[in-house]
Amino acid sequence: MKIIWHGQSCFQIVAQTKKSKEVTIVIDPFSEGIGLRVPKLQADILLITHNHRDHNNVKAVSGNPFLIEGSGEYEIKGVFIQGILAFHDASLGRERGEVTIYTISAEGMSVCHLGDLGQKELTADQLEKIGNIDILMIPTGGLYTISAKEALKIMAQIEPKITIPMHYQVPRLNLKLEKIDKFLKMLSIRSVESLAKLSIKKRDLSPEEAKIIVLKP
Repeated sequence: MKIIWHGQSCFQIVAQTKKSKEVTIVIDPFSEGIGLRVPKLQADILLITHNHRDHNNVKAVSGNPFLIEGSGEYEIKGVFIQGILAFHDASLGRERGEVTIYTISAEGMSVCHLGDLGQKELTADQLEKIGNIDILMIPTGGLYTISAKEALKIMAQIEPKITIPMHYQVPRLNLKLEKIDKFLKMLSIRSVESLAKLSIKKRDLSPEEAKIIVLKP
């Protein structure tokens, strides 16, 4: 499996199916109105967590992908996807509405993308649906989502083997979010090498040691 981050909550995941075919999943493509350059994206499956301009640029993705925009269970080209209802704020959606958490099962691994989660903690029902997660994409920039401090609480609830922070301040982004430094400092991480992409197989996952992977946008 290959995981590439393009900034904000936009990820590109390339997974191998049992028939040795590649399936490409794109999550939350953004519009150029936020200051970041929209990359050329092609996908078999497109996941949209909610209808805000920094997450819902469907037209930016070519390939006539299968579009998923909410809760439910899906199997597309050998990839299992589950959408779980969540909230964009700590007031049951009264401030910023709903978002969808997605879990993706492929290559024997489980990936969870939390979208613009604003809840200070996950409910028991959400946790049950999320299940055991190997790789977690979690917002850490605050303002429109959970903060770095709240992200740590959510991580403790889910207990992933690998955590990839997202939706934080990066160069050229014209939204004023918290930088990644605050999140890393809370984890007592002084420095970390940013990767252009994460290439991983199930055998690479450590059952004992949880890792933080920072990707370059």
